[in-house]
Amino acid sequence: MDKNRIIQLGDELYDALSGKRMVAPLTEREPQMSIEDAYAVQQQLLARRLSRGARVIGKKVGVTSKAVMNMLEVYQPDFGYLLDDMLYNDGDSIARDSLIQPRAEGEIAFVLKHDLNGPGVSAADVLRATDFVMPCFEIVDSRIRDWKIRIQDTVADNASCGVFVLGNGAVDPRRIDLTTCGMVLEKNGEIIATGAGAAALGNPLNAVAWLANTMGRLGVPLRAGEVVLSGALAAMFPASAGDHFRVTIGGIGGCSVRFH
Repeated sequence: MDKNRIIQLGDELYDALSGKRMVAPLTEREPQMSIEDAYAVQQQLLARRLSRGARVIGKKVGVTSKAVMNMLEVYQPDFGYLLDDMLYNDGDSIARDSLIQPRAEGEIAFVLKHDLNGPGVSAADVLRATDFVMPCFEIVDSRIRDWKIRIQDTVADNASCGVFVLGNGAVDPRRIDLTTCGMVLEKNGEIIATGAGAAALGNPLNAVAWLANTMGRLGVPLRAGEVVLSGALAAMFPASAGDHFRVTIGGIGGCSVRFH
């Protein structure tokens, strides 16, 4: 794609984010857009956000679970950036109208104590580099109308990241089995989904290794102190004003968030 068109689309997504409005799918208008083009658009969107004072505090893996793949009809992982203005804490209340079409998904967050520079990063390397893991929500959000996305649309849109909520646990990942740890997701007091660590590419460590290797090939490391969201452990669920979500992950802890 032409560089000017890439900049134009990145600016369009930034304006949609700022104005809390949806845009037509990019792939409808640019059917030849490659995934590489989409990441270039993502970089322009990121540059606009950073120019307004936002700061990168981590990265995220998206589309790691079969449930989300089937829901979105997107069948490969992607990545995006976490910024300081996306972060909420356990129990916080989020204004529903600060987002466009949010959906909540329960995940395991990693906080790194060492850099991870791919390619060549293994799951064992991720384990060594991790300071602790936490329960979290990613509140995914799409600037693309009605979630009508192909992989290029979600990539360009910062992997459909909205905001994220870190929970109240901080656990050494060497003390738990990240594959079999169970997740229970509740909405307004009712269980709506269950899952396990294995939903994220077989093991959340694999998801973080994929991220380190994929970003490493682009010259982007995962940095010590950064938060890494490792992917949904079940389907994602729409959030409306008045909703209360809670996720509990065995051996790690819980996380809750409200919408008003």
